[in-house]
Order: sequence, then C-alpha cells, then structure tokens
Amino acid sequence: MNSLKGIVAVSSLVVLFGCGKDPNDQGLEYAPQMAHAIAFEPYSQVTDTASEFYNTINVNSGGVNQRKPAVGTIPRKQYAGMKKGSLANEIYAYNISADSLEYAAKVLMNPIPLSKDVVEEGKVLYNRYCQACHGEGGMGDGKVADQYKGVANLVAKAKVVSEGHIYHVITHGKGRMWPHGSQVNPDERWKIVHFVKSLGTPAQ
Repeated sequence: MNSLKGIVAVSSLVVLFGCGKDPNDQGLEYAPQMAHAIAFEPYSQVTDTASEFYNTINVNSGGVNQRKPAVGTIPRKQYAGMKKGSLANEIYAYNISADSLEYAAKVLMNPIPLSKDVVEEGKVLYNRYCQACHGEGGMGDGKVADQYKGVANLVAKAKVVSEGHIYHVITHGKGRMWPHGSQVNPDERWKIVHFVKSLGTPAQ
C-alpha cells in the first residue's frame, strides 16, 4: 500500500514539474544531440569554436565534416566557386548536341598531341570501356557483341571517319551504342580516339 502511495506521489510530482509556465518549453532532455542531430552541409568546415555547430566531431576531424576518402580512391575534381553554367561547361567541355554528328565530325579537332605514350593510355582506357563490345582489336567481336548485334568494326571505321566523329559517338552514342560521356572525361575520350584511329593505320 505504501509503495502504491509512493508511485502516485512521484507521478504527481512529475506531472506538476512538467507543467511549466511556457507551453512550448519541453523541459530537460537526455542526450539532446541524439534527438536533434545537426545536419552538416557536405564538404563544409566549421572552424568557429563559438558556433553551436562546432563540436567534438569537428575537433577530431580537423574541422572537416566529411569522412576521409577510402584508401586508393581517386577524388573528383573540385569546382568550388564556379557558377552552374560554367561548371557544366568545364565538366563536359562539349556543347555540340547529340543530333549534330556531321557537324562535330567537321569541326572537332583532337587537342591532345599524338604520341606513343598517349596511344598506350588510350589503349588502357579502350580496354576498360570499349573492349567488351568492340573486341580487343576493334573488330566488333567483343563478348557483348555475341548477344548485342550491330557493334561497329572500329578498324574499318577508323579509316573513313574523323577524330571528331569518334569523339562525338563516344560522348553521345550512336545507333545501339549508348553514350559514355558521363563515364569517360573529355581527355580520356580524346586518348581513346587516338587509339581507335591507330587501329585503322597500318603498322609501319
């Protein structure tokens, strides 16, 4: 009976203390950081020690909110301070529409000087992105071509099309080939172009 009275008394005190003057005052919270987590802006830094956002996370990580990249990964280029329009132009470095292949073939010139090393780099990139469909030697006989018909023979194509043509097709795709502009940056595409053109050049 006494224990029951004690429970009732404690409960009454809790209710009374919970009824403060300010109806919006929720009282004390245990570990409020868990209930009201601070949403950090990505790639931001909090260096002001007086800020409510400055806490042990920032202290331990040197003021940087994002986690450190995994070992061996390659970070993307940073475009801090650029406007959206200029950012897009810098990333794609290409503003010829997908339906302007003939125009691209005429006006685009490879900005990367041809050299043996560049062709070798292009070969590595080709093997990474193109070999599955076009085959190791560019004959259109890759593993994917067994099931996905219409893969181009690049050895034959390289003899009759321009570098701009190849670059445009890599960027936007053509026929059954899907675009690769989002996967291969402009410099890499031009290196692949050098390698593909070498396929159509007889060995000296």
